[in-house]
Amino acid sequence: MIASTVRKISSKFPDSAITLSLGEWDDASLKLFRDAGATRYLLRHETRSERHYGMLHPASMSLDNRIRCLRTLKRLGYQTGTGIMTGSPFQTLRDIISDIEFMRELQPEMIGIGPFIPAAGTPLASFPPGSVELTLRLISVLRIIFPKANIPATTALATLDPARGRIAGLHAGANVVMPNVSPKEARDAYRLYDNKASTGKESIEGLGELARSFAEAGFRLSFDRGDYHE
Repeated sequence: MIASTVRKISSKFPDSAITLSLGEWDDASLKLFRDAGATRYLLRHETRSERHYGMLHPASMSLDNRIRCLRTLKRLGYQTGTGIMTGSPFQTLRDIISDIEFMRELQPEMIGIGPFIPAAGTPLASFPPGSVELTLRLISVLRIIFPKANIPATTALATLDPARGRIAGLHAGANVVMPNVSPKEARDAYRLYDNKASTGKESIEGLGELARSFAEAGFRLSFDRGDYHE
């Protein structure tokens, strides 16, 4: 079904990039999606620490399998995205250093990094949110290490700091924004955490407002494909 959908989109919009974010699959499935026309794949490794990974995931999940998927994506020619949440429960500074070392090894074309935000009704609901300031510092570090990577100013930044989060992310080195294009009636079905920003400048209907705020901060919206170039 996924491959068929990708093939139809690729056929109808041949000049568009198709990005998938569908979690872990076996090598044959990832190749099937690629052959169907998928060009990019987002799969945050979340942490390179076995200890940290085990504290965040059920025993049925494997960090080795997550890393295998990422390496397969690179081998198949996807523009590959990985990343972490800053301030995720049990995370240490040493974990973050290991994450950066892994990204230097993988050389991803896209890096997603945003602050952890707890969600009610989950096992991690009682933990505090991650630091916006640490997130901004890490965006700057990653921009220096990966000068050509696509790095988003995430919705999580705008959720924790509505007044300046998005713009601060761009000033720190981010170069991508992702307004919510889901139909309004479907947005509640994709609520990853509490109070997720999905209206105004965080939505497709607020694109004009987003462009104006960017212009005031010295940025210009581009609607190019944004392909990674060596």
